[in-house]
Parts: sequence; structure tokens; C-alpha cells
Amino acid sequence: MDHLTTSAFDLPDRLAAKADPTLIGDDERHFAAIAESLDRTIAELSDRLDTLRKAPGGVGRAVMDRDVEVHHVTARLRALRRFGLDLCLGRIVGADDAEPLYIGRLGLTDSEGRRLLLDWRSPAAEPFFAATHAEPMGLASRRRYRWTRGRISDYWDEVFSADGLEGHAALDDQSAFIASLGTNRSSRMRDVLSTIQSDQDAIIRAGSRGALVVDGGPGTGKTVVALHRSAYLLYSDPRLGHRRGGVLFVGPHRPYLDYVADVLPSLGEEGVQTCILRDLVTEGAEAKDESDPEVARLKSSADMVKAIETAVRFYEDPPTQAMTVTTPWSDVRLTAGDWAEAFDAPGPGTPHNEGRELVWEALVSILFDQHDGDDVTPEEFRTVLRQDRELVETLNSAWPLLEAADVVGDLWSVPAYLRMCAPWLAPDDVRRLRRADATAWTVSDLPLLDAARLRLGDRDAERRKRQHDALVAAERERMAGVIDEIISASNFNSAGDESEGALRMLRGKDLQDTLIDESALPTAEPDLLAGPFAHIVVDEAQELTDAEWQMLLLRCPSRSFTIVGDRAQARHGFTESWQERLERIGLDRNEVASLSINYRTPEEVMTEAEPVIRAALPDANVPTSIRSSGIPVLHGSVTDLDPVLESWLAEHADGVACVIGAPAFPATPRVRSLTPELSKGLEFDLVVLVDPEEFGEGIEGAVDRYVAMTRATQRLVVLTSS
Repeated sequence: MDHLTTSAFDLPDRLAAKADPTLIGDDERHFAAIAESLDRTIAELSDRLDTLRKAPGGVGRAVMDRDVEVHHVTARLRALRRFGLDLCLGRIVGADDAEPLYIGRLGLTDSEGRRLLLDWRSPAAEPFFAATHAEPMGLASRRRYRWTRGRISDYWDEVFSADGLEGHAALDDQSAFIASLGTNRSSRMRDVLSTIQSDQDAIIRAGSRGALVVDGGPGTGKTVVALHRSAYLLYSDPRLGHRRGGVLFVGPHRPYLDYVADVLPSLGEEGVQTCILRDLVTEGAEAKDESDPEVARLKSSADMVKAIETAVRFYEDPPTQAMTVTTPWSDVRLTAGDWAEAFDAPGPGTPHNEGRELVWEALVSILFDQHDGDDVTPEEFRTVLRQDRELVETLNSAWPLLEAADVVGDLWSVPAYLRMCAPWLAPDDVRRLRRADATAWTVSDLPLLDAARLRLGDRDAERRKRQHDALVAAERERMAGVIDEIISASNFNSAGDESEGALRMLRGKDLQDTLIDESALPTAEPDLLAGPFAHIVVDEAQELTDAEWQMLLLRCPSRSFTIVGDRAQARHGFTESWQERLERIGLDRNEVASLSINYRTPEEVMTEAEPVIRAALPDANVPTSIRSSGIPVLHGSVTDLDPVLESWLAEHADGVACVIGAPAFPATPRVRSLTPELSKGLEFDLVVLVDPEEFGEGIEGAVDRYVAMTRATQRLVVLTSS
């Protein structure tokens, strides 16, 4: 690798003083050790991965363990190859320490076990992010690096004690961070790990019990905190590991997930599941927005989600008429009480479709206990009952297999069914919810479809179980034949031969079962978003309805959440406090951490954006900008749109612009075209608003204008038609 013979530093001429060997000599030697360790580690991991892939598959738990190790080794290899030396974020020197401690995206050791890089998530690395002059956390100094194409293009030192002054070149404690704020954006979120601020780091490292709300206005780094917290929790909290359920990260829309896609892998974590709410339901991809706001409001309540339980229970009604079941051995009377007893067999929480098999087994047991005769096995008796058309059809009618789409669709097409399931609805509400095409799914239907699908379970589970059992039985029979051939071919006839006993053991059922690789048999593809998850992170959470919250609560029994949002950016209003909202939806253990510093949006932009939101929400939590771009907000006519963009593109070789409010404007690789809603959570060097007054009235219009304006990191242009 060329970084073994080339300096890790590539400082421009204007920073020649920082290239003094007395300042960077220790770093150069340390980076040489890192480079050597990287080469060795990558080679070792490559060999290990090759060995794992060539190894026999094994059976049962061994297969799972092997797959997990393959995943971990592959992820670490990818991270090491992706970053190289720039795995290193910076270094810290303790007040009593002679040797610097280098902080990395991942931990790294040399061949003798000496720590070369300390994982940024480890407790010992916390002072790198959290130390301040008011609370230095035992540091004498801190150095942060800026990497450009794999080499250091600048670095900054901060000194926390008089002892740390000697040998340091840059003593501006905000220089690294302020410099990073002014850099150009791209189509993906830029790397900010090395400049995490102390207020953000405290939230990232907070515990995972209960719900933690990260409340903050535009530009305060809420998304940064949410992503870094996801990686930190998986590293630091064993209760959240992948085998315990792992972490789910929920974003507001698809452009947002595309924007942040590189962040978690860059933090050394590829095991977090990411999605938007639509992804949780099959119908989400094609669902339309609800055209009637009142219909959306009626469907958004948690009570409507709970109505799904009543809707499903309607199809779990035991027959009230007795019947006689005829078998080759005897006639058995099945009473209404017997039916009721069998229908009680599925315990609480058993999915409806999977519960029917439990009901069937209970019926078989009840009938077998009553039948007269000892000349039949339970399996023979069960086989005969499955051929009894009247019994099977009676069960199918009283406990049918159901599809979620049919249950929810019936609510919108059968008024009597809806009134029974949701008796609190007024007659006008029932009429309003009725629609001609029951399966013309909208976004408001998704929480109900999700609740129905989770309550019903897998319709094909019963069939797959029988198929799986048949395959196992066939495999067991085949294995028994193979063992018989082995024993016959061995011809060990001596009673004293020790091998004879071992061969006889092959006939044992337990040993035969261990030879059957059930993992190789066909199974259904797992739903990776079905949960349960150990922790869920929700960004832009102020937009979630009560019904949508139920989708997430169903997937997180531990009630461990990180909830990121801004009440002032709620398009449909947010009149409650966070505590009131969360307690109402079922999260009673929650804390709120606030971010009040706007690191992204220049003061010039916020000066114009603040009155926009305060006009609708006087108590909005508007953050304070810490920097000025020196570029005033430009106002003009929509006819200036093309010239504004052409001029900006000519002046800037890098960076990304966004036109908000002109749906017909054609996007290019460096100029996005988005609605205000789809711009939420994103950031751009230049933002051009087109006719912002047309975004709407009331809170929704004010929020859309406020959100759109605060996407700008350098320049804002507002164009109007008049």
C-alpha cells in the first residue's frame, strides 16, 4: 500500500507551519503502524472469510453461528478497505499521559496487541467528543483531522491546560467544526463523526431504557444524533444485539434514506435495519395519500387500530350446534361445549391463522378421548378426521383462514361490520369511511393493514408446517435406509468388537435426527421488518399519527425508543408536549433532551425563516444559528430561476442545489427538485423556493415554508410569480 512510504499528511502551502516534523512526527510514526496493521488485518480477515465460506454448512445452530460470523467478518473487511488510514478521527492526550490516544471509526491493534485505534463508541473515547473548556474530562489537548482522498489536508488542536500548549499549532477550539460547516454538500450526507459536539455526544451515549426524545429545531443535528446513536447502542448495549432483535431505524421518506445511506456503514455498523413506514406493509408501495382529511383523521386514531381485534374475533366463533362425528371405530358426539373448549386452546397473542391448527389439535384430542376402542393410534385417528368433510367445513366456517386485505377491506365496504368493530363512530363517520373500491389502499390504511397482518399471522403456516413435517419424515426414512446399508456392509459379527456398539447407536432416533439438516429444507423467507426489535429509532417523529405509532409499538415490546423530532415542524400541528403525546400512545417511560444550537443554517436564512413559523406557532422552538455566511437571502421573480441556477453552477464546481415548489422542474445530478415535504431532513448548499406562498395556508403552509427555507446551508433564493 502506498501509504507505507508516503506521508499521511498532504497539507497545502498555506499550512506549511503545521507540517513541522515536531508537530506531526509522532502522528507519522503512528500512521505507519496503523498502515502495517491494516494490511495484516485485511489479509487475516480475507483468509478467515475464505475459510468460512469453504467450510461445511453444518446443521442447526452451527449454521446460524457460521452465517453470523461471515456477516461480521465481511462487514469489518468492507469498512477497513473503504477507509484505510482515515479510519482515524483524531487523538487525545490526557493531562497525566505522555502517549496520545488515537480515536477511530473501528478499534485496531498491532500484532503485539498494542491499541492503535480506539473505537469511537468505547467509554474511553468519550472525551474526544464531550470535553469542553468548562469540563475538560481530564484532557490536556485534542487534535482533529480533516481527511481528503485518504490523506490529511488539515488538522486542528484544542488545548485544555497550560501543559498542553507546547508543540501545538492551532489553538482555535472551534476551527475544525466551523470549517466543516461551510463545506459543500453532496447527494449523500457528509461525514461528521470527527466533529460531533458535546451536546450531541451526550445524547448519543444516553442509555436505552425507555424512550428518549431528541427535540430540536432545524440544523441542530437531530439526524446526526439519531444515526450515531444507532451505531453506538448496538456497540455498547448487549441487550440490543442482533440476536436480541437489533435496531430498526425509521426515516420519513425515501429520499431521506438515500441521503443517509452511507452514514451507518461509515460508523462501523451495517446491522441496523432501515425503512420508512410504508415499507412495513406490502401495500405501502402503491398506497395513495388520503384525499379527505376527515377520513385520514378518523383512521389515524389508536382506537381504530384496536378495532382490528374485534374484526378478527368475529371470525373466531365456536359452533353452537352439536354434531356426530363418524369414524371406522365409533361414532363420537361433539357438543357445543366441546367446540368452545377447543376454541379456547390458542392462548392470548396467538395469531388467528396459526391458532386454527391449535383448535384442530384440541378437537382431535377431545374426540379421541371420547371414542370407544383401543385399536387405533392418535395419528391414525387424526388422519381419519381430516377426511371428515362435515367436521373440516364446520371448522373452516367457524374459524376461517383470513387475509389482512379482506378484513380491512370489509370495514370500508360493509357498514354493519364497521359499526360492530368501531361502535364509537357516528353514522356520518361510517358513511364517510365507506368507499366503492375497498382495496384502493391509502397511507391511512397502512396501520390497519399492518395490525391485521400481525394479528392474523401467516395464512400458509399450517400448510408449510405439514409440508415441513412430511419432508423431515421422508429425510428421516432416507437416513434410516443409509444407516441400514452402512451396518449391513460393515459385517461386524464379533460380540467383542467395540465398533459393533457404535454402529448400533446409529439406529437411535436422537442420533438420526442430528444427521438431518433441517436448515437445508425449504422455508418461508423471513420478514426482516416484522420484528420484534430491541430498539427503534424514529426520525421526524412529530409527523406520526397515533395509528402509525401502533405499527412501531407492535414491533418493540421492550418500549426502547429514540424519538427524534421538532414539534414546530409538524405539518398537521402538535399542540401537546412530547410527554403527553407519548404517554397517550403507550410510552410511559420517557425523557426529553433538547438541542438548541443551529449548526447548519446561516444566520441570514434563519432571520427570515423565524418570523414565518412564529406567525403560526408563536412558541416554536427556533434554534440559534452559530455562524453567518455573509450572503443575504435573495428575492426575485420565477423568471429568474434558470439564471440563478446557471450562475450558481458556474461559480461552484461542487455542491448540490434544490428547487422546492416547482414539481415540473427537471432535476439533474447537482440540482434536485422536491416538494417541501420530501425535502424534510435533507440539506443543500443552495435552496431556491418557488412561490412559497402557494405551499398552503395555516400551520401546514407555514411549516412547509419554514422547513424548505431551513434546508439551505449557504444560500437561499425566494422567487415569486408576482
